[in-house]
Amino acid sequence: MAKQLIYTIKEGKSRGAKYCSLQERSQQQVRDKLYDWGLYGDEVEEVISWLISEDFINEERFAQSYVRGHFNLKKWGKIKIKQGLEQKKISDYCIKKGMKEIDDEDYQSTINSLLEKKWRTLKESNLYIKKQKAVRYLLQKGYEADLVWEAINKLTA
Repeated sequence: MAKQLIYTIKEGKSRGAKYCSLQERSQQQVRDKLYDWGLYGDEVEEVISWLISEDFINEERFAQSYVRGHFNLKKWGKIKIKQGLEQKKISDYCIKKGMKEIDDEDYQSTINSLLEKKWRTLKESNLYIKKQKAVRYLLQKGYEADLVWEAINKLTA
């Protein structure tokens, strides 16, 4: 059985502050960590509200950071990014604010470059099957079907 690490609110605040200062965290991530450390119920909520008041936790900032990171580094599409934020229990308002971090031109050029790269790696002679595989790849990365098909049609025209 895992040893409980923290027993007091004071320790929770100090460890929580350190945990949040390493990288942006959502309220839910911090809440889960506090439970892991042995705090419960009202204690957890008190620590969370203190961390928010001290600006260690800021869901809007977290959403913006999450969107930038997952789009720029992992090349995820808007659908997959939005689902990731929803899983972390981020509000719709913060999700909308975060999504503004993606420039439309960058988004389209990312779709095109991912498609071209995938297209070169596909060893398929049947054009229909090759298109399907390329589309499936981009849909799985979270890109919108209409944008993907538009890019495919431009590429194969």
